[in-house]
Amino acid sequence: MSILSYLVKRIFFAFKDVFPVIAVITFFQLIVIRQPFPNLEESLIGVTLVIFGLFIFLLGLETALFPIGERMANQFASLGNVWWLIFFGFALGFSTTIAEPALTVIAGKAGNLAAEAGVILNSKDSISKFVYGLRITVALSVGIAIALGVIRIIKGWPLTWFIMVGYALIVLVTFFAPREIIGIAYDSGGITTSTITVPLITALGLGLAANIRGRNPIMDGFGLIALASMAPILFVMIYGITVYGLR
Repeated sequence: MSILSYLVKRIFFAFKDVFPVIAVITFFQLIVIRQPFPNLEESLIGVTLVIFGLFIFLLGLETALFPIGERMANQFASLGNVWWLIFFGFALGFSTTIAEPALTVIAGKAGNLAAEAGVILNSKDSISKFVYGLRITVALSVGIAIALGVIRIIKGWPLTWFIMVGYALIVLVTFFAPREIIGIAYDSGGITTSTITVPLITALGLGLAANIRGRNPIMDGFGLIALASMAPILFVMIYGITVYGLR
């Protein structure tokens, strides 16, 4: 397959991914609302840019992020040093999350609303401390979750144990967490499904499972994202209890 045909094929795949969204918006705009598209030319240009951006993003995943994650997992597994591998998982989860733009936006919005509600002092210093603490809490929780997931793959422990215990703790802590933090906590779990975190963490799990004897990449390589999405909910509620106090 030539490079040109490969690129055309990838662009077509990107268009197929975006097409359902376009179809839904078009249906409701023309059939339900029965109004023409405002700024049609700008909308068409925007859709074209979205398709092209998605094409570049998917191309980058296939050619760079997935190979890098799997290669580094292979190299750390070949070293035979479990602690370096666990630390790498923690550092990868922490660094990709702390730099996530969605986390910055959510933490900033939460800080402003908390100040307006009188939960924290309405000053730049208090808001910045709250936002910084929230970002660090989420990033630490993801790093710890990935490190724990690496240990799970190495030991071959069932993922269901972690999911059941984790969500049981989340439900328990929810009863004691302040109301102001619960919504933020549950939304913070979705931050880990970002465009950078998911490919790298998935590649780490698959590469690690493929290089450990007795591990199946399908059975053992996946599941890190589930842990990474669950941990921030629990950690942010604990952070809320620390900042706000018990309900």
